[in-house]
Amino acid sequence: MIQVSGLTRRYGAVAAVSALSFRVQEGEIVGFLGPNGAGKTTTMNMLTGCLRPTAGSVTLGGFDIETDADQARKMIGYLPENPPLYPDMTVEEYLGFVYQLKKCTMPRDTHLEQVCTMAGLTDVRGRLIRNLSKGYRQRVGLAQALIGDPQVLILDEPTVGLDPKQIIEIREVIRSLGRQHTVILSSHILSEVQAVCDRVLVIDHGKIVADGTPSELSARMEGAEQLDMTIEGAPELVLPALRAVPGVATAVVVTEDGKKSVYRITAESDADIRRAVFDALSQNHMAILSMQQVALSLEDIFLQLTGAESAEAAPEPAEAKEPSKKKKRRLFGRKRGDDK
Repeated sequence: MIQVSGLTRRYGAVAAVSALSFRVQEGEIVGFLGPNGAGKTTTMNMLTGCLRPTAGSVTLGGFDIETDADQARKMIGYLPENPPLYPDMTVEEYLGFVYQLKKCTMPRDTHLEQVCTMAGLTDVRGRLIRNLSKGYRQRVGLAQALIGDPQVLILDEPTVGLDPKQIIEIREVIRSLGRQHTVILSSHILSEVQAVCDRVLVIDHGKIVADGTPSELSARMEGAEQLDMTIEGAPELVLPALRAVPGVATAVVVTEDGKKSVYRITAESDADIRRAVFDALSQNHMAILSMQQVALSLEDIFLQLTGAESAEAAPEPAEAKEPSKKKKRRLFGRKRGDDK
């Protein structure tokens, strides 16, 4: 459905996005995950044709976003980070306005009713947008993206600024949309991607550093298998026994409580250490009270791949906010028409 090849965007000597290549199959929900400033919004703008790439190409359903722009854009519903709403319009008036802008040919009243139902707006159709909560405004932005029944939905930070209840509601809407549409969801919030997406593309400094399902990414990371164990005995005796087991990379005390302690044991790559650990402790007469196998979380993987200190750190820099034309010319020495 979507084919991206060598996608690059430079601002002078700075590469915001560098040679991205990936494919998205029909019906997939793909998470575009990365720290703030990684190039996510720049990529979303190029996928939708809002920003011309310095190099590379984007095709949607076989139509190139530059050479077949009209056909390609008909396939896209785009929800930017800040939805383009008119607060003095009612929800119904605004969606009717977008319907006209998109030159939609579907039966107007029936189609807008369907869109409102899908986005959960039926009860607020007659209300002014200015009087809606942040969560409902985000739903209106999602509804405008659905007008025309596009095959591809591109959602940039769809839950930014929402409270926990609103986030859950929007996630449910996105999951339901994924049954009928191909969805690309850009986010820096790990739980959001893990809860909604079938597949994850991790981007850092404008490059893709990983591609796969959360479970596939976990399995590929070195030391992905871990055991959390509650063991009776003094840590000064238990730790040497654990560390002597073949295949054990590390063993540390997580919590200590009287005669028993909780340990985190990390295996070497591709090693299944459960039986060996059990045998070693049995031989030393150390009782195992519990054993739980734990894979690396998406957060662990994210931090290892990007080297980020926090997945939700710092406000979004101007990674993809287009400078004004005047500022572009001043910074980069560009003249009107250079980009044409």
